[in-house]
Amino acid sequence: MFDAYSYGVNKETGLLDYEEIERMAMEIKPLILLAGYSAYPRPIDFKRMRSIADKAGAVLMVDMAHFAGLVAGGVFIGDNNPVAYAQVVTSTTHKTLRGPRGGIVLCTAEFAEHVDKGCPLVIGGPLEHVIAAKAVAFTEANTPEFKAYAKRIVENAKTLAAACIDEGMKLPTGGTDNHLMLIDVRGFGLTGRQAESALRECGVTLNRNSLPYDPNGPWYTSGLRIGTPAITTLGMAGKEMKEIASVIGFVLKNTKPAISNKGENAGKPSKAKYNLPEQVKNEACLRVSNLLNKFSVYPELDLELLQKHFVK
Repeated sequence: MFDAYSYGVNKETGLLDYEEIERMAMEIKPLILLAGYSAYPRPIDFKRMRSIADKAGAVLMVDMAHFAGLVAGGVFIGDNNPVAYAQVVTSTTHKTLRGPRGGIVLCTAEFAEHVDKGCPLVIGGPLEHVIAAKAVAFTEANTPEFKAYAKRIVENAKTLAAACIDEGMKLPTGGTDNHLMLIDVRGFGLTGRQAESALRECGVTLNRNSLPYDPNGPWYTSGLRIGTPAITTLGMAGKEMKEIASVIGFVLKNTKPAISNKGENAGKPSKAKYNLPEQVKNEACLRVSNLLNKFSVYPELDLELLQKHFVK
């Protein structure tokens, strides 16, 4: 349906290169200039993006699915608030907005008629219970408590990023200004797929993720992506961020690629399989369990009563 072109980040800094984006936009003259991210650890200058879009005769569209909670919570303000500059904004309502799994579309008046036709043309499932849950989420997002939560997300992310660096991990762009960060695992001799699998075995939920100019491609990858919204909701803070970084570092330092014994790759390190010592796994799992036992998902529930009735 579209003739799509991609812009990237500066190879040295890992940051968006607005000069290059403007050069491409003026050459291509797109109908839509699309901004947003799911794995970029810094804010975007939306004022600059709108200026580029206007200059190229494009509509500025922003997908803020990942960081909508930081917008609603007043963390991303001024030039970093896409609602002030974009003509069309799309977002999920889960992730940092901490609502139900669903979505929203915002737009300026000139596009309202077209956006309203989206349902049921291309947007389905207007489920009443999800709509009600979105209303609850939007109400919560307007409270001082939510603003404090959004601020803590970023504080925790910065602390976690710094602790990861102290553990010997390399982070593209050198840290984070939002809710997520990338970890380059090549220094441990691992692919992202191996690192992801090893950490998941130990109770750490994250995902492998491509890095800019990734030599391992989008399947094996060279990186990990990890964020702080869920653990912030649990009530974790600086001390826990350091323990999480320590566990991640402990697992990565002790995980080694397995040697392939099949086909043309026989004798070479595998990109998927790995060796994680059982003792390391057991220690990491225990540390994760001890951490989570201090922060219940539903602290108001009587766990002993639940175990009595539902756990055999």
